[in-house]
Amino acid sequence: MELKRCAVVLLTMVLMMAVGAAGSAQTTWQWVDAPAPLQDQRLSGVAVGIDPGHQLKQNSELEAIAPGSSETKPKVSSGTAGVKSGIPEYQVNLDISLQLREALEALGCTVYMTRETNDVDISNQQRAAMMNEYGAQLVLRLHCNGSENHSANGIGLYVNATGDIAQASYAAAEALLPAMTAATGARADGIFKRDTYTGLNWSTVPCILVEMGYMSNPEEDMKLVNPDYQQLLVQGMVEGVCAYFGR
Repeated sequence: MELKRCAVVLLTMVLMMAVGAAGSAQTTWQWVDAPAPLQDQRLSGVAVGIDPGHQLKQNSELEAIAPGSSETKPKVSSGTAGVKSGIPEYQVNLDISLQLREALEALGCTVYMTRETNDVDISNQQRAAMMNEYGAQLVLRLHCNGSENHSANGIGLYVNATGDIAQASYAAAEALLPAMTAATGARADGIFKRDTYTGLNWSTVPCILVEMGYMSNPEEDMKLVNPDYQQLLVQGMVEGVCAYFGR
């Protein structure tokens, strides 16, 4: 009996030591930070050009509307202004362009700008030439629309009707427009083929004139100058660019 009692005591002591060791071991656990998530670089290797339409002062001197054409147009205008906000279009175009640059660069995209301030003098022909020289793979010319019909509204995209870049520009517009309307809830005004825009005609890379909305429409005007709505426009354009490049 004495031996059994000793055996029981010894077994109890071994179990207590084991439990104590386990408890002690638990106190040595250390939390290890999870690795940071990989940064989204979907647009790495892609180069996009952004042309904030218009400028502070118009330049009424004339330039050829297209290579080899005898038809001319003023080099650049100051654009329209909000019918209700009173804010000039060139300022809205620049504000959204700078936000778009930031959003694209965050995804690893290389972004080229024709201007970063309003006080410049760069013709539409020169803007196209800049992007051609930079080697942009897609150029977005950001504008706001205007109409005598104050009920006109929506996002409209304009591309060349003819020429080497016409097909690729239209494909890019087809990717961009649904992404922009989905993000903003704006009406799709359509994709229009035109050979009447100097900035498109002189471009040698896919190029879209993006009319982001009508500043002649009081309701849409106030949206276009709203930073929250501007971010929705940017979001839509970014998703459209990603869709076009298959990213």
